[in-house]
Amino acid sequence: QVQLVELGGGSVQAGGSLRLSCVASSATSSGDCMAWFRQTPGKEREGVASIDFGSSITYYADSVTGRFTISQDNAQNTLYLQMNSLKPEDTAMYYCALSRDYCDSNLWYVRSGYDYWGQGTQVTVSS
Repeated sequence: QVQLVELGGGSVQAGGSLRLSCVASSATSSGDCMAWFRQTPGKEREGVASIDFGSSITYYADSVTGRFTISQDNAQNTLYLQMNSLKPEDTAMYYCALSRDYCDSNLWYVRSGYDYWGQGTQVTVSS
């Protein structure tokens, strides 16, 4: 069983930046895919970005492309999400997720494709 712990959420004004981290309790490998999802009350959890640990190929939702950057540090078993130019509509609970399989370029944003989830960290962007 893998535990994921998200860090780095908080409150920021529109246009500001935040960096989220997700630390895994066991080693990640080149065969893994990790992702960030977000959810607001009453809405489905949506994929924000994912990264394939083997190829380092990244995928982004259209709504965050050009503003968010996902990255990973395999040696530290850590996933990051650098969020710049934040908007009020980015306000959500952010979750990291791990799949013990390669990222699927067509399905990376599908929640059921991930085996492990963190508890989430709140990001609030005020206008």
